[in-house]
Amino acid sequence: MTGSAQPARAGRMGFVGVSTASSSIMRIFPVWAEILGLPTSTLDGHDLPLDAPPERYRDLVAQIRDDPTHRGALVTTHKMRLYDAASDLFDELDAFATACGEVSSISKRGGRLLGHAKDPITAGLALDELWPSDGFGGERDAVVLGAGGAGLALTWCLAERDDLPRRIRVTDTSRERLDHLAAVHAARGTDGALLELVVANPDTTAAALAAAPPGSLVVNATGLGKDRPGSPVPDGVPFPEGARVWEFNYRGSLELLAQARAQHERGVTAADGWGYFIHGWTQVIGEVFDIAMTPEVVARLATAAERFR
Repeated sequence: MTGSAQPARAGRMGFVGVSTASSSIMRIFPVWAEILGLPTSTLDGHDLPLDAPPERYRDLVAQIRDDPTHRGALVTTHKMRLYDAASDLFDELDAFATACGEVSSISKRGGRLLGHAKDPITAGLALDELWPSDGFGGERDAVVLGAGGAGLALTWCLAERDDLPRRIRVTDTSRERLDHLAAVHAARGTDGALLELVVANPDTTAAALAAAPPGSLVVNATGLGKDRPGSPVPDGVPFPEGARVWEFNYRGSLELLAQARAQHERGVTAADGWGYFIHGWTQVIGEVFDIAMTPEVVARLATAAERFR
């Protein structure tokens, strides 16, 4: 791929998160920029606290919209809050964004501000890499810990599979987030019998894991272990025998990943969120800079990023 003739800062890209400077993408992006021939080799970090007020989101989206040198941004932890606060500032939102109530990708085309929810695509690509196409067989469950943006996106792509789980069991400490997830799936037409929603506390989380058959998938989509220390699973609670545990995070304290690896004698295997990270970033970079992220391109970028893992 050939590089652009634009000045180095004419095609800026942002990264909206909580502590962007500590993310591996800040070291990986310059390498990818050279491979892809991007007009910039640096990311602009936009850090917002978890309790940022709506006006902070609106100001940030307006700043990106009104700056001709800013091409767009990837949004991590703040996807749903940004949508709630600033969705009206976008000229166009994709179907996933409006259905899921989140924005994970901000881009521009022809002077129009576009918002996309890439997480269902990202989650599906990453899931395909770590879970067999016939891995559920209608007999094993998917236990999704967390009903926020990442959990909602994963349940969406799980409900789209030909190989459906026996049940998609979702836990969250917030009844509001669970209700939102239920409403999104009702609008999608998901069979109500497929979903089981659980308000999380130590006892209900333990019961949700105990109810899952051997060989089920367990996913940490809460952000605990990354943005905040801790695990959604109480210490000492067993995972289903032979479970595949997927920690969406790839950096941080990663307590749940350690819990899963400590249960190897039960046949529990664990994977971190590196693949999810790679697909998340490549999907949004492709959108921001209008680049086709073919499997071959993504594989090349993943190989180049491996030394930063």
